Amino acid sequence: MSKAPKTVVSPLAPARFPDMLPVSGLRLATGHAGIKASSTKLDLMLAVFDRPASVAGVFTKSSTAGAPVRWCRKHLSKGKARALIVNSGNANVYTGKAGDNAVVTAAKGVAGLVGCRAGDVYVASTGVIGENLPVEKVVKVLPRVYKSLKAAPWHDAAVAIMTTDTFPKGASVTTEIGGKPVTISGIAKGSGMIAPDMATMLAYVFTDAKLPAGVLQSLLKVAADASFNSITVDSDTSTSDTLQLFATGQAKHPAIAKVGDPALRKFRQALDALCLDLAHQVIRDGEGAQKFIEIAVSGAKSTRAARTIGLSIANSPLVKTAIAGGDANWGRIVMAVGKSGQDIAETSLNISVGGHPVAINGAPPAGYDETPVAKHMAGQNVAIHVDVGVGRGKATVWTCDLTHGYIDINADYRS
Repeated sequence: MSKAPKTVVSPLAPARFPDMLPVSGLRLATGHAGIKASSTKLDLMLAVFDRPASVAGVFTKSSTAGAPVRWCRKHLSKGKARALIVNSGNANVYTGKAGDNAVVTAAKGVAGLVGCRAGDVYVASTGVIGENLPVEKVVKVLPRVYKSLKAAPWHDAAVAIMTTDTFPKGASVTTEIGGKPVTISGIAKGSGMIAPDMATMLAYVFTDAKLPAGVLQSLLKVAADASFNSITVDSDTSTSDTLQLFATGQAKHPAIAKVGDPALRKFRQALDALCLDLAHQVIRDGEGAQKFIEIAVSGAKSTRAARTIGLSIANSPLVKTAIAGGDANWGRIVMAVGKSGQDIAETSLNISVGGHPVAINGAPPAGYDETPVAKHMAGQNVAIHVDVGVGRGKATVWTCDLTHGYIDINADYRS
């Protein structure tokens, strides 16, 4: 087996891990279970709630979803959680009955320490597919990890769930509900196999808000559609995609019974912004990524149609490699629009790159000069706008370029 390449932090990474705020009623811990090839790497994260927390979640739509996803789906309808355990280094996917048993074993191990039912423990795994999870290693270190629970070791928690990520991802905001302060903090992992059909690889958001599970679920679905469901690295949807939102109920705001309550406006905006922040960090850590790409689509028949067109552009290897090379070949964008299967008005099609028109009403602009377009595409941030001229639907999606680094990382992934 070849030697894995040394991890180099993405050039698009934030300058540092953000200052994260503690969430009342939540404690976190991490540990070394020895699941990853290097036993010195953090590969286990445990979150425990002082009291039952409300929970919402969206999961992969893959037909080959892993055992942890099936477990979480099964218990989500209860709307309550006492703990969350996540391991990295092994996805526990396509491992048959052994995979289901491993989830139950891990959940029971946590439940015994917390003093709750196994069904109140949510479980997730990320890493290599098709290899049995050595759950006995997880169970062995659980007591030590449990004893180390603290209010907010966010950085280590974000590191513990990483696989091919080159930097830990976190975001934290303060907002209000009914004039009372509320905190939202979250972590995520993801770098490759990113074409979410629900969320990202793994993302966990925690708040001290006092909200029922039904309200949380509605809020999370909207937030996911505008963020995690609008990003792509490589067009591959993971078997393990999980996004969950936990509310500890420690904040002192007025009771909220329905998602339409006006008092939720600022909280909703803050949640949407935090999810988008985490989703953008995933793209900025796309395997081999050198450029962050925003694709805004307007004039479509619907929001769904606009997103489909945007993702058609974002998932095109020809578009992504052209951008990687700084090649102002906007014809590849036209191609990707056309293959989307959505209605367009060819004679009304307008495209701009970095604010510079490259197509107006279905043709190159008079006296077109690609120099400013090429200059824009040579930068780290690339903006594309497409108007297809048939309606009022609009959407924005985000992706990264496709470089040889993507091949290097994935060719040696199991090393």
